Amino acid sequence: MARGQGPTVRRRRLASELRRLREAADLTIDEVGEKLECSASKVSRIETGHVGVTPRDARDMLALYGITGDEQEALVQLAREARKRGWWHAYNEVFTGTFVGLEADASSLRAFQALLVPGLLQTERYAFSVIRALRPDAEESETRRRVAARMARQQLLADDPPVEYWAVIDEAVLHRVVDSPEVMAEQLYRITAMAEKPNVTVQVVPFGAGAHPGMEGPFLIMGFPEQADPDVVYVDDSTSSGLYLEQPDDVRRYALMFDHLRAAALKPDDSVALITDAAGRFAEQAAVVQKPRNTDPRQ
Repeated sequence: MARGQGPTVRRRRLASELRRLREAADLTIDEVGEKLECSASKVSRIETGHVGVTPRDARDMLALYGITGDEQEALVQLAREARKRGWWHAYNEVFTGTFVGLEADASSLRAFQALLVPGLLQTERYAFSVIRALRPDAEESETRRRVAARMARQQLLADDPPVEYWAVIDEAVLHRVVDSPEVMAEQLYRITAMAEKPNVTVQVVPFGAGAHPGMEGPFLIMGFPEQADPDVVYVDDSTSSGLYLEQPDDVRRYALMFDHLRAAALKPDDSVALITDAAGRFAEQAAVVQKPRNTDPRQ
């Protein structure tokens, strides 16, 4: 499936168009609800993309707005396509909200993480340890299911065409021991291998950079190939389903923050060298830990 053509983005595009057409018809949400004999809340949730719209509801709304003929049929067809299931529905107990659908349709992803390796770059063992720490009460089967879902997401980086991925991480990510030195060595070497891909760029903000805009918290900027689909900022929040920002001023603010982070970070080649050095140190620690002790009391 071409980027920008998935069901989540189509639903978002349809929602935006229905809102625009209602406003052009000079109708309020309450008036639409009254004329279509449905709640104003339903109309509002459709226009914000929080719920899908059936082809029949779309046709009724469009007729009310004076849209007929080919234009109406094109938008009704968009409603049909928006109801299709994406690959992530196989993990519907893991993925809530629209995040994974938007991510899957993005043509570019700009991510910042201050404490953890970004999910698209995590190894299976690192992801397991992180998810287990974030959800200590979860059953192991649930944790493994979430790990499997995270690994499935990583196909984005190998798709044809692949997403353009630019990750900036704080140097603290390289020093926080998740699980063990062995797991950390494996994880950091994985980042260096991924950074060799033409569509993946990784930068590290060193400790020496001091205070920086990313100290506010992790975020992801999702860009889309069609002009009709404006960028979305996802602000991660482990206590909820996350915050989505779509207003132009908010998106510009985070885009500027990301530009400042890139400027404060080491160049990509220097970043990979720093990550490689950290991986080597963890590998040495892992070798020492795994080296069998000499239990002969005579030595």
